[in-house]
Amino acid sequence: MAILRKLALFLAVCWLTLAGPPAAAESQHIRASLLAERPAKPGETITLAVLMQPDKGWHGYWSNPGDAGLPITLEWTLPPGAGTGPLAFPVPQTLLLQGLMNHVYEHDYAVLVPFTAPGDAKPGTTLPISAKANWLACTEAICVPESAALQGTVTVGTGPADTRFDSWRAALPAPLDRQGTFAASPAGWRIAVPFPASAAIGDPHFFIDAQGVADYAKPQVFSRVGDTLVIELAKANVPSPEAPGTISGVLSLGTGAKGEALGGIAFTAAPGAVPTGGTPLGKGSAPVPFSAATLALAIFGALVGGLILNVMPCVFPILSLKALALARAGSEDAHVEGVAYTAGVMLACMGLGAAMLALRAAGTQVGWAFQLQDPGVVALLLLLAVAITANFAGLYELPGLSIESGSGAAKGGWLGAFGTGLLAAFVATPCTGPFMAAAVGAALILPAWAAMAVFAALGFGLALPFLLLGFIPALRRLLPKPGAWMERFRRAMAVPMGLTVLALGWLAWRLGGPVYAGGATALALLAVALLIAIGRTQRRGLSSVRWALPGSVMLAALALAVMPRLATAGPGGPVEAGLLDAKPFSEAALAEARAQGKPVFAYFTADWCLSCKVNEAAAIERETTRDAFRKAGVVVLVGDWTRRDPKITSFLAQQGAAGVPLYLWYPAKAAAPQKLPQVLSADLMAGLPKG
Repeated sequence: MAILRKLALFLAVCWLTLAGPPAAAESQHIRASLLAERPAKPGETITLAVLMQPDKGWHGYWSNPGDAGLPITLEWTLPPGAGTGPLAFPVPQTLLLQGLMNHVYEHDYAVLVPFTAPGDAKPGTTLPISAKANWLACTEAICVPESAALQGTVTVGTGPADTRFDSWRAALPAPLDRQGTFAASPAGWRIAVPFPASAAIGDPHFFIDAQGVADYAKPQVFSRVGDTLVIELAKANVPSPEAPGTISGVLSLGTGAKGEALGGIAFTAAPGAVPTGGTPLGKGSAPVPFSAATLALAIFGALVGGLILNVMPCVFPILSLKALALARAGSEDAHVEGVAYTAGVMLACMGLGAAMLALRAAGTQVGWAFQLQDPGVVALLLLLAVAITANFAGLYELPGLSIESGSGAAKGGWLGAFGTGLLAAFVATPCTGPFMAAAVGAALILPAWAAMAVFAALGFGLALPFLLLGFIPALRRLLPKPGAWMERFRRAMAVPMGLTVLALGWLAWRLGGPVYAGGATALALLAVALLIAIGRTQRRGLSSVRWALPGSVMLAALALAVMPRLATAGPGGPVEAGLLDAKPFSEAALAEARAQGKPVFAYFTADWCLSCKVNEAAAIERETTRDAFRKAGVVVLVGDWTRRDPKITSFLAQQGAAGVPLYLWYPAKAAAPQKLPQVLSADLMAGLPKG
């Protein structure tokens, strides 16, 4: 068998050498093109992509093609002072043909290349770049050598990015920040990879970088020992194989229960101890089963986390006014409104959860509160916050939130309560807190039905206070007695909602830049004018539905369809260094700091995350924290998730987190990070280096 494999490799090389000139571009079976992600500033490094598009039935090869085949090679012609880095390949597939294992791509794929612009490049100029590309295109029966002279340009300056690069980058294996270990066995090699026991894995396969170490075609054996994945490989069938200094490669995690790709991780293993025993993973095995206790804890955490959301400044005014309206009206239908409000909250939470799971299953790297990374949704939220603030200020009446006196049901009835529930859940979802973060993170690795149960529990927890008010008259009697003060209270509640409007305006600037923020402000002013007109009509006892509804629909359409076109790369970017001299987070920066033996504090935040900003002001950006970290030589890395970032989303998922905040402490000599609580204190932060 070893002779056959060497013969296959020899024939492939000979075919490339003797087959004559390459086929014309129009007859190529894999079409290649060279693309730049975005313009580059002088001296800046951006990403290029060599997009490979095989015809149906044809495939290209990974960097180590396996038993036969050849990967793409590039010979660059660049402007003086420019440079390129190593090729980054996406996670490959296996193709076993007549006992030969090939590492291939049977679909469109992009090989990414870092490109550094010359430091003396003049803004506004265009840099020509070209590369002579050679590759092998194969079917299950034949192979054809192909090549192309790829041409591309990079503009010197700034500009929008090609959004396709997000999906191409997401297809790369995520680098593991911890090193594995390997040891020789009688049959081959045993490799231990740090891998959480709760993380999903389908039908894994390890693609080794080096040739002559492992027998690619022999079955690979996988087992789990706690938070370690053990891989067993057969040795290469060569005389007296030498033990490698390291073993590196890409672990493909296979597919999930619904056929979705789970991605892969890249890691390096050094000689060391490998645990024995464990739970075997069979061929095509499903993700590790979860226990009833795990699901129960996730549901409990979501329930408690939902309860805590009720005290958030953008939710509490809505809940409190709805409760006072219910108490003042003394409605016999209070339980109906309680159920309707609960249904609205749970529907919104489950809808957002289902959308997140569907996007992740489709390969899009998103997490909880993903909607706030979309400029259209932020503009729509700004309009909603303006509408609620105007209602609290008395500019007009919004059904379901009125606290005026009346007989029978509280104004708005069950329909108003249902809409209020939808609204309360939608504005509450940006935040995560104690219990909730772990629960939503667990939902990402649970089966879909169990994950939806977690999101339903989150909504139920958020709705529970109002539901109890609706069903327990004694609780309603504990509320303050109705009176003129209630109208003053409603006006007072316009203050926190007005602050929410200002916060959303600031977020618009951070998310989409000044032009987008200006457009959002103009849209908000139009909304205020419309609401004032509605209020005047209401006070005259006339109906404004005929023109108020079209006006509202028009404003919502402008927010969702037009506003995103105004968004550019806002100043959100990497978070300012601050007192701790923080550096932007990347897995490479984390690995470098860990390799140097330094303690690392990595935290993940977003401009729309209130609890993140509270922790930063109260515990992180403090002089006591700075002094303690400087004394211990702590490296501080901060990941800004204000805008969608597939790399950060992927890292959050690896840590079992669905959103921010996330705080990780890496002691200097520890193998695994310590996950800190989501409510930080200055004493906790200052004491980290001492622990």
